[in-house]
Amino acid sequence: MTTTMSESTATFAGQSATLQFIGGQWREGRSAKTLTVTNPYDDTLLASIRQANTADLDEAYQAAEEAQKEWAARTPAARRQVMMRAAQLLEDRREEIVGWLVKESGSTVGKANVEVSLAAGITLESASFPTRVQGRILDSNTPGKEVRVYRRPIGVVGVISPWNFPLHLSQRSVAPALALGNAVVIKPASDTPVSGGLILGRIFEEAGLPPGVLNVVIGAGSEIGDDFVAHRVPGLISFTGSTPVGQRVGRLATGGEYLKHVALELGGNSPFVVLADADLDAAVTAAVTGKFLHQGQICMAINRIIVEAPVYDEFLSRFAAAAAAVPTGDPSDPQTLVGPVVNDSQLEGLKQKIALAREEGARTVVDGEILGRLVPPHVFADVEPDMEIAREEIFGPLVGVLKATDEAHALELANAGSFGLASSVFTQDLDRGVRFGLGIKAGMTHINEMPVQDEAHVAFGGERNSGLGRFNGEWAIDEFTTDHTIGILRL
Repeated sequence: MTTTMSESTATFAGQSATLQFIGGQWREGRSAKTLTVTNPYDDTLLASIRQANTADLDEAYQAAEEAQKEWAARTPAARRQVMMRAAQLLEDRREEIVGWLVKESGSTVGKANVEVSLAAGITLESASFPTRVQGRILDSNTPGKEVRVYRRPIGVVGVISPWNFPLHLSQRSVAPALALGNAVVIKPASDTPVSGGLILGRIFEEAGLPPGVLNVVIGAGSEIGDDFVAHRVPGLISFTGSTPVGQRVGRLATGGEYLKHVALELGGNSPFVVLADADLDAAVTAAVTGKFLHQGQICMAINRIIVEAPVYDEFLSRFAAAAAAVPTGDPSDPQTLVGPVVNDSQLEGLKQKIALAREEGARTVVDGEILGRLVPPHVFADVEPDMEIAREEIFGPLVGVLKATDEAHALELANAGSFGLASSVFTQDLDRGVRFGLGIKAGMTHINEMPVQDEAHVAFGGERNSGLGRFNGEWAIDEFTTDHTIGILRL
């Protein structure tokens, strides 16, 4: 049953969590539409937010454009100080943030704590960026001429973030963009407007970021989505989400009146390959976490398990037993690994995938009763590469296990399809693992680890239909700055 919360409950750090954050002001949006935010586990009403319309969006972008110049002119030490303070505030307010992630996104307590750590980590890494930006001086073929290439902020960055890791996948773009002298406008996912946007607005406000440098607009994609991307102000759109939506973002950003850069982190179909010489205990443990963490609602989550024939039966038996024992239930219980999927649309999609997997001939080895939005682990064996459960991103606690006749066949199966984000290979021969990994068409491959990995200083991103560009570390500096060539002729 849906219940209501007191108005004081819908707050973060003493600030109402029902308002837009535009130009340093917390205020209502002007849209006729109201967003109702509910807990996916028990349908508790968390917040009612009057949404932003295109006028609000325009104000946010104008505020960012005006504030960016002064922010970029601040010394590296001044920008670093704000970032360090924001990182500390994320830690200081960990318990409150974890609470919002659990009740708004269905995160388990363990996953929510990991997410806060990831967000704090990328903020600390970004605090070093202001002094790591480097230009170049080049010789010219023209006598008496010098060429300098300056690295400058892009200007204003528009960030569209998803609901699965809302805090971190917003901050992964917001923190480096701000640290490098840009201003930012965030459009968080409608399922997670607080943990994906408003929390960061409040954190940076407390950290001393000047008004207008960071703005949060909460609005329906149907009302402001296209304008968010096509607007004249932003020089870069950073989008994390599904491949079809990301492809549309790319078309709008590069095919409209105002051309702009894009950074796209899109869908995945991560292969988890178990070769015949693998440590099966380690492989099973990694497979359980890499598949079922946050209900499998992670772009890097294991989507297909590919096992070499000699160990297929043994791995399947061990993995099925471990999957069947995964604790499923209330995400606020620290013992829970699988909580609720985020909304009814996701739930219906997963039910259809389960039915289709059976219809296409996959053998069910683990299943369970679906209660509300709680979908227990489902494991399918004898999966063929042309089945939907192997071809498409699942984004839920379902997985198919495929048999490979040998190593070459395993690599062929791993490279099937159009995605290329993360991947894993298990083998006790590390050189073999690296050779195999380099053969996978993906942006990231992990040897003897699950594919759900993200470190603030390590390149993160995909190939093919899994995206464009890289996040984190030096790669983020490249993404969120632009080159300006200055030629100087000495007369």
